Amino acid sequence: MDEVTLEMIKMLKTRTDIAKNIGEIKKNLGRGITDELRETNLREKVISLCSNIGLEESIATKFFNFLLNESIKVQSTNKQTHLSIFLKAKSLEQQGEKIIHMEVGEPDFLPPPIVKDALGEIFDKGYLKYGQVRGIPIFRERLAQHVSKKFDCKVTEENIIVSPGARFSIFTAITTLLNPGDEMIIIEPAWPAYKDCALNSGIKVRIINTSIEEKWEPSLEQIENTINSNTKMIVLNYPNNPTGKVLPEKLQDSITELAIKNNLYVLSDEIYSEYAKNNWKSILSYDYEKSIVTQSFSKSHAMTGFRIGYAIANEKIIEKMAKFEALCMTNVSEPIQYVAMRALEADTSKNTNTVQNRLDMVARKAKEMGLDFVIPDGAMYVFARVNQAGFDGTKFANGVLEKGLAIAPGEGFGDYKNFIRISACQNEKILIEGMNILSNIMSEKQ
Repeated sequence: MDEVTLEMIKMLKTRTDIAKNIGEIKKNLGRGITDELRETNLREKVISLCSNIGLEESIATKFFNFLLNESIKVQSTNKQTHLSIFLKAKSLEQQGEKIIHMEVGEPDFLPPPIVKDALGEIFDKGYLKYGQVRGIPIFRERLAQHVSKKFDCKVTEENIIVSPGARFSIFTAITTLLNPGDEMIIIEPAWPAYKDCALNSGIKVRIINTSIEEKWEPSLEQIENTINSNTKMIVLNYPNNPTGKVLPEKLQDSITELAIKNNLYVLSDEIYSEYAKNNWKSILSYDYEKSIVTQSFSKSHAMTGFRIGYAIANEKIIEKMAKFEALCMTNVSEPIQYVAMRALEADTSKNTNTVQNRLDMVARKAKEMGLDFVIPDGAMYVFARVNQAGFDGTKFANGVLEKGLAIAPGEGFGDYKNFIRISACQNEKILIEGMNILSNIMSEKQ
């Protein structure tokens, strides 16, 4: 046993060295790290070998997924995302530079006035103590009422867990519901945190690439062909970040039916639901016991700095998530929970109209300068392809930053190197100034 184990470690070293070399080649060629076709072909060989030698397939494929994830880690370079540009922009601002922020999804308007009042009530109300890990009971009750009314479904406080931002609920769901070696399907372009959370937890990500030509709609057949015995979850994010896409209802129905048929968890990030312009349907409407919906106050109530979100799921799922959250924190800050509870009383329809008008304006400007994109159905971004030979979104984003404009490179959302994401979160005067800077730079490059 010792001899075999040591030999496996030696072979792992050899494989890791090869992976590093391949990573350098991919980097020089400007190619993405993951190659789904090659992985699929090798996976089929692994399964065939298992049949020939009498090894249980699930054991071998989980080990195979571990090897693939290790290859991804050693091949990963410092890929730049919207947050990378944001941090650079903040550093320039500290040096006295003026930067127009069109790289992050952070509304420039203030939270509802009731939030300010609530901050002053905390001491008198006594929300200053340790609390339940799932969240203050009355807050969870109010959230359940809010969700039930808004999405026309039946939700109780037992279906709610409060988290420090929706990101933590996403991480918690992935970490507690899946085991190392399991597989999770992500439809790209996608917010990079899904993939990062999975990789950190030893979960193998299977990518479904969508294209601008197909209006960012995934192929049901491709999803079906990706599912195997190790597949445990599919992640949905509609309205989508970065494309603003909302799936046609029939396609979403079919994807959900496929997930139910294969007993998959459906993790649905719905934080942009307030900004859906077209027909949008929450995963909650399917009443599927293995669905997890994440929501946040960051976008809808412009409370990004408060770090407050929540997840909605079956009681048994919430129980698992609560056990993990208890390991990481005692509870989400009681004062912040109280403020968020009061924020539920606010009418945020003005925020919705404001962002939609800004997004429409940015889309018009983007069209005028010849950028290639699908008109977003919602959210707060335009995800545009630049049809110029050799265009590199990352180099471009760093270049325009020197001109006082921050935008996000497309490669942060998948294998979309010739794309940029433009955020419509500033007032129209600033957005127009930013789009004019972008237009002038694009004209210079032509």
